[in-house]
Amino acid sequence: MISEKLNAALNGQIAAEMWSSNLYLSMSFCMQGAGYDGFANWLKKQSAEELDHAIQIADYVAKRGGKPQVSKVDAVPVEWASPKEVFNQVYEHECKVSQMINDLVRLASEERDNATQDFLWGFVREQVEEEATTMSISEKVAKASDAALLILDSQLGTRA
Repeated sequence: MISEKLNAALNGQIAAEMWSSNLYLSMSFCMQGAGYDGFANWLKKQSAEELDHAIQIADYVAKRGGKPQVSKVDAVPVEWASPKEVFNQVYEHECKVSQMINDLVRLASEERDNATQDFLWGFVREQVEEEATTMSISEKVAKASDAALLILDSQLGTRA
């Protein structure tokens, strides 16, 4: 059985993952409105991935005898000035989420919950990849001329 403290922390992460999903969906709408369909596609896929994380965590909590909950999810921003601003924020947000997952791993260790630690290590590994990917995209967008930005937009549109 999962401890109440860990259950509450994981429920907090569920809300954070749902907020992340909404953030990326909002960014997608903004990029689509600005004519960047490839960036919009990439961000929609990212949104779905974050929602899947929330579901995975909720399923895990339930499997361990806890009570998964969806708490209030705060509103997200709706406007960004440019793809550069979007992807800078994506990278910063992924770094923040990595820290949140690391904090959960520490809590699971303090609670001596090896199963939860093991479950969370999958997220740790995934976050390392997410940070690297978003950092790379952010750096490319920052350096891109208008023409290069359109090429990058087209490339990111191929994300399945």
